[in-house]
Amino acid sequence: MFMAEAKKKQLFGTNGVRGVVGELMTPELVMKIAMAVGSMRPGTVAVGRDTRTSGPALIEAAKAGLMAVGCDVVDCGILPTPGLQYLVKEHFDAGVVITASHNPGNYNGVKVIEPDGTEMDDENSIAVEQRVFSGTFETKGWEEVGSSRSAPDMYQEYVDGVVAKVPAGIGKGMTVVIDPGCGAAYWTTAAILSALGCRVMTLNAQPDGRFPARNPEPSEEGLAPMADLVRSIGAHFGVAHDGDADRAVFIDDKGRFVEENKEFALVADAVCHGKSGIIVTPVSSSRLIEQIGERHSCTVDYTAVGSIYVARRMRALLDEGKSVIFGGEGNGGLIYPNHQFCRDGGMTAAMMVHLLSLKKESLSSLVDNLPPSVMLKHKFHTDKAPAMLQAVRKKFSNDEINGIDGLRIDRADAWALIRPSGTEPLVRLYIESQTENVAKAFEKEIMDCINPILK
Repeated sequence: MFMAEAKKKQLFGTNGVRGVVGELMTPELVMKIAMAVGSMRPGTVAVGRDTRTSGPALIEAAKAGLMAVGCDVVDCGILPTPGLQYLVKEHFDAGVVITASHNPGNYNGVKVIEPDGTEMDDENSIAVEQRVFSGTFETKGWEEVGSSRSAPDMYQEYVDGVVAKVPAGIGKGMTVVIDPGCGAAYWTTAAILSALGCRVMTLNAQPDGRFPARNPEPSEEGLAPMADLVRSIGAHFGVAHDGDADRAVFIDDKGRFVEENKEFALVADAVCHGKSGIIVTPVSSSRLIEQIGERHSCTVDYTAVGSIYVARRMRALLDEGKSVIFGGEGNGGLIYPNHQFCRDGGMTAAMMVHLLSLKKESLSSLVDNLPPSVMLKHKFHTDKAPAMLQAVRKKFSNDEINGIDGLRIDRADAWALIRPSGTEPLVRLYIESQTENVAKAFEKEIMDCINPILK
């Protein structure tokens, strides 16, 4: 029987549409995407943005497109993506966020938010693309065009929503350094942690889309000034965000960068305490999550890479009557099902305060007491991904292989994932074991397999 090939996204990546401003990302494209979204999700639509210099032009294009097809628009201004998702879930028929998240300042993008606060799924994203390519929009006459109003203070509802999820006053006595990177959380995370009783100090807390201090991606190198400040003032920890603050990464009290899988494991340990159920995470996440889950009689359910797949799998399992406790990725993007089904950096910052108040230990001590883990990571810029995957599948055919997203090879003492990017000619390789020798040996096996293809 003939099976039609599944349609693939062309504009949308894992998390919306992104591109260099003035090249792919233009006001014309944004307006067409907004017209398509508004045609599919009529009603009142919230819009927001991060701090990028191209944001004002692109958000006006989005508003024009939405109003042209009859939507009423509420402009929530600059706020974290999870902030807009929270507001959409509570009040609106859809949302559009102008952001490129962790990408450099010359990029911008569009994320589409569904009425339940989740990002739009693949099927509906493809439907949006088809309308954009064909010009199929439900444009309205003069008497039916939509209206626009500003609501720049609605972010406070999101701040209050996060604060309400943890016990009052748990941050009393804690000093925290916050680096929002001149991005969308330039005010919100400080407001959240201050409301919890923390003494807060900030770096790069002015909104500036040129990102003068560091790139929107919160790397260990870029956070060195915050690490110095944490050490010098004796802070309990430092927290930093990407451009739209759906992720949070941490510096411990010794000024050390906390690898994001270890962050995930620590927060999972606190969230899952006293509960049993399911943790949902992509195949790229550390086995630390399985080990923490076992402490609490929790199992791990693996998905394709991308927070949208994690969030939707969590929803699907809950709809099946399963107990879903937690979810997230090993990049600082964590999802709290009792709060909302999306990555939320502000909520993760609050949870770190909660965690430390419960454990009565320093963050550095908690990190050091995690099970041992060595993770090796590589990127290969190549257009030979299919040949690489074919060679790996053949070479490791006697191992346990998971094909949810790329190829994950599982062994008793190690695992590896080789995965092509969905948006660029790039292949990523992850290898993890409890010991460096085993990880290095597995790495050599894989590199011996793929090096002839890369040459």
